[in-house]
Amino acid sequence: MLFQAVSIVLGTLLLQGSVGAQTQTRPPARAATQTTAEPLAKYGSNPAAGKTFTHDGVKLYYEVYGAGEPLLLVHGNGGSIANFKAQIDYFRKRYQVIAMDSRDQGKSGDSPDKITYEKMTDDLAALLDHLNVGPVNVLGWSDGGIEALLLGIRHPAKVKKIAAMAANLYPEAIYPEILGFVKSMMDSMPAAAMETPQGKRELKAMQTIFDEPHIDAKALEAIAAPTLVLAGDRDAVLDEHTLEIYHHIPNSQLCIFPNATHMVPYDDPALFNATVERFFRAPFAKKDRLKDFVKSLEALEAAQQ
Repeated sequence: MLFQAVSIVLGTLLLQGSVGAQTQTRPPARAATQTTAEPLAKYGSNPAAGKTFTHDGVKLYYEVYGAGEPLLLVHGNGGSIANFKAQIDYFRKRYQVIAMDSRDQGKSGDSPDKITYEKMTDDLAALLDHLNVGPVNVLGWSDGGIEALLLGIRHPAKVKKIAAMAANLYPEAIYPEILGFVKSMMDSMPAAAMETPQGKRELKAMQTIFDEPHIDAKALEAIAAPTLVLAGDRDAVLDEHTLEIYHHIPNSQLCIFPNATHMVPYDDPALFNATVERFFRAPFAKKDRLKDFVKSLEALEAAQQ
């Protein structure tokens, strides 16, 4: 949703020398070091793993790593496969990890019209058909969390389990200070930068933060797949909105990471990855608020006798 969009604007402003004092302090550049080792292939830019296919007239770039149960990773606004480095490193050991750059982002091609989450979700469904895999586990972060939920709604047969990190159903569910910050950064971009092909592309993706999505919470009730709803307790998405999503999905569990922001998959990948993997690997069982409480209470009392 936000993280890469802010990064893009900051990067542009830094190059133009237009960032305010609060963003001007940067560590000194490190001296270049020489090495004879072969450079490692980077996720999101790996010729050995990267492939393309075309859906809805858009050439879409994807990479596949590992073997085993398929796991689809879905990145956030303005991002790419590269944002999931820590997740790909971790999950490829046990899963067939599939990751794709969304339309108008990363190495995927541009579309002629407005970006919508429904179109990006259908691109993901087309990728699964192209690879002839499914149902799959889905891990989406930010915008990717929105698309993960929409996969469960629009393409339920393709989804086994869903982990949706920091998703929102409508723009107003983002904290006003976050939206205000992104808007001020966009307004600060030099006009020349916004007129370049790359600048127009980036602004097109970022504009979805203010225009999209528009998902009725009741639509979540159609999601049959077990779903883990995740967020940080200092997330960009309103706390009560994350709870609203959780309460409308029938087979859902909730995880709020303490003292964590929208960036917890990057800030604390060990905790984040282990939490998601535990959900994917464990048989899903929806606990009863009263019955399971009493069951555990009785067991506790018996153990103390």
